[in-house]
Amino acid sequence: MDIPDYDKALYYTLWGQWDDLLVVMVRTDDDMLSKKIQLFLNAYHYSLDQEKIMNSHDNLLYYIDHAMKHEPEIIMEV
Repeated sequence: MDIPDYDKALYYTLWGQWDDLLVVMVRTDDDMLSKKIQLFLNAYHYSLDQEKIMNSHDNLLYYIDHAMKHEPEIIMEV
């Protein structure tokens, strides 16, 4: 079973696994998700402005939440 990119991105963002989040950014088919991850990782690594970092982190989480509401649920056949 394949775990959707949004679940992976949420997990990696919440647990601070930036290398794995970067892999999701590169491999996802969702351009908006990729851009949100890119903006966050860039702010996290290069910005000295704590507010910018927090805003990009929150924007990423808001987008993931929004996208997950519209993602069809995976149904496992037994």
